[in-house]
Amino acid sequence: MPLPPPDYPRQPLHTRSIRVQSYARDGGLWDLEAELIDVKAYDFPKRDGEVFKAGDPIHHMHLRITIDGNFTIVAAQAVYDAAPYGGHCMAIEPAYTDLIGMNLLKGFRRQVKERFGHVAGCTHMTELSQVLPTAAVQTMANQRRQESNPNRRPFQLDGCHALSTDGPVVAEHYPKWYTGDSAEASAGSASDSPSFSHTS
Repeated sequence: MPLPPPDYPRQPLHTRSIRVQSYARDGGLWDLEAELIDVKAYDFPKRDGEVFKAGDPIHHMHLRITIDGNFTIVAAQAVYDAAPYGGHCMAIEPAYTDLIGMNLLKGFRRQVKERFGHVAGCTHMTELSQVLPTAAVQTMANQRRQESNPNRRPFQLDGCHALSTDGPVVAEHYPKWYTGDSAEASAGSASDSPSFSHTS
C-alpha cells in the first residue's frame, strides 16, 4: 500500500535513489552491485560560476562486491560517475578494496564505520555499503533454503519484530523454534522443518 497523499502543499527538493542488483557466478561466488544517485529538483550555482542543472547527478557511485557462500567478501571495487569535488572525491576509490575479508553477517556495518569513518572514506560510499548485508541475504535465500539444516536455528529469528520467536509468524513457519504460548504454536504449521524465507 502506498503512502497516503499529503494534505498540504509541498515542493520537491532532493531525490536519492539506491539500487542493488545481484548475480550468481561460477565457482560458488555471487556479485552484488550497489548504485547511489543524488539529484536536486532545482538549479543552483557552483563555486566556479557555472550552474548545476536540476536532475543532473550530484553523486553517482557504484560499489561491487563478490561474496562466497559464507557471505565473506572476496573482491570489492568502488567507482564514481559523478562527485561534487571531482577527482578529490574519486581518489578514495582504491580504499574500498579493504572491504575484502569482511563478512556481511558478522559485524559488517560496525567494521565499515571503523575502517571508513571520517577522512578515511567517503560518506556516501560508506552509506551505500550499509545496504549490502540484507541484499546478500535476499540473494542467497534460495540456496540457504535448499541447504538448510533442520536442527540449526534459522539465523533470521529474533532479527526483527515480525520474526520474534514468541510471535505468530514463528509459531506458524518455524514451530520448532517457537518460545511463546503453546496454544498459538499448535495453531500454526505442523512441520518442524525450518525454512528460509525470501522475506527475511
